[in-house]
Amino acid sequence: MKKILFPLFFLFAAFQAMAQQEMQYTQFMYNKLYVNPAYAGARGIPSITGIYRNQWMGFEGAPQSALLSFNSPFLSPRVGIGVTLGGYEIGLQNDFNGSLAYSYDLVASEDVSVRAGISGSVRSLSYNFNNAQPGQIGDNSLDNQRVNDFHANVGAGIYCTFENKYYVGFSVPKIYSNSIGFSNPDADLTAKEYRHYYGMAGAIIRLNDDLNLLPAVLFKYVENAPFDMDLNVNLEIMEKVTAGLSYRLGGDGAGESVDLLVYWQVHPQFGVGAAYDFPLSNIRDYSAGSIELLLQADLKRVKKNMSNPRFFM
Repeated sequence: MKKILFPLFFLFAAFQAMAQQEMQYTQFMYNKLYVNPAYAGARGIPSITGIYRNQWMGFEGAPQSALLSFNSPFLSPRVGIGVTLGGYEIGLQNDFNGSLAYSYDLVASEDVSVRAGISGSVRSLSYNFNNAQPGQIGDNSLDNQRVNDFHANVGAGIYCTFENKYYVGFSVPKIYSNSIGFSNPDADLTAKEYRHYYGMAGAIIRLNDDLNLLPAVLFKYVENAPFDMDLNVNLEIMEKVTAGLSYRLGGDGAGESVDLLVYWQVHPQFGVGAAYDFPLSNIRDYSAGSIELLLQADLKRVKKNMSNPRFFM
């Protein structure tokens, strides 16, 4: 039984260190729909984004996640829809999320857009004890080899752009605090889904004809957890290659990580990206860091008057 309890204790501590219950991605500037339903349709063209993240490499049972999202205008440029599918695995736990988003542009002028959005989501939590290693043959703690739990939720957000140079947003992807887990229903203390509050902002600063500076920030707050923030600066070269650095708060040292990012626009409608997180906390002595891969495809050519929509919009 100790062989089971130790990894479970480690995984619980890992969740505490992350200070949040939802998946996090270093390349958040290309993945806004995941945290803000108001982003649906904001780019003005149908787009697909896929991300894979392997976190804290070197640990058995460390977090791995994958995300696939689609968003597009619907019937009118002012209306947007989005679909997000995500999977998350850590130790014995598998977490699947699916959401539908709807947004509407309240202003829709040439220079200003103020989109309000709502979303509905479902979540499936499962624990696969088939993968556990019992301390002895016939361990009664493994009677239930796989258990599942399902939850539904709603979210809301706002996403604003100005002069095709700046954006800001605020969102709460899951408003209702569901009770989660498989504890005794009469227990005094049960696990809950806490609201995650997100704020985001970014800009395009034109340096010359070939170079753009792209600063961005993502704020995260969860009740009873430390304030969290990702601060990023990217340099775009000839609208083809983008490279930069991010700094993530948290951890038990000077921060959680310093992250290296790169994005290559292979084709006007297709790009690939990658990120590598260098851990700053005490986990750096045991982990090889985290890696993230991204694919993004536009199903329609970008409008010529849109300034670098891959990053900005």
